Amino acid sequence: MAYAIIQTGGKQYRVAEGDILDVEKLSLEAGQSTTFTEILMVGEGESVTVGAPFVAKASVSAEVVEQWKGEKVIAFKFRRRKGYHRTVGHRRQLTKLKITSIATK
Repeated sequence: MAYAIIQTGGKQYRVAEGDILDVEKLSLEAGQSTTFTEILMVGEGESVTVGAPFVAKASVSAEVVEQWKGEKVIAFKFRRRKGYHRTVGHRRQLTKLKITSIATK
């Protein structure tokens, strides 16, 4: 089974056809498709192609399943004995993708 390592949102992901993964928000609507060209490595069985830095003529196609927010993360700051404390939080904006194909041309 073919797999690839793609780079998006400053992170790297190992993907295979049919995988569903969450990545940093992409400006696409649900149902739209996208193509990733920043492929770091492609492997199929015994053969592995490593890019320097990217594999030439390789691409991964994916379909956007949904846009969503991740779980809330709380950060609590304080200085001991100074009476200072502050609670801040945030939720990451994420995109759920389904990998449709891996092409090496």
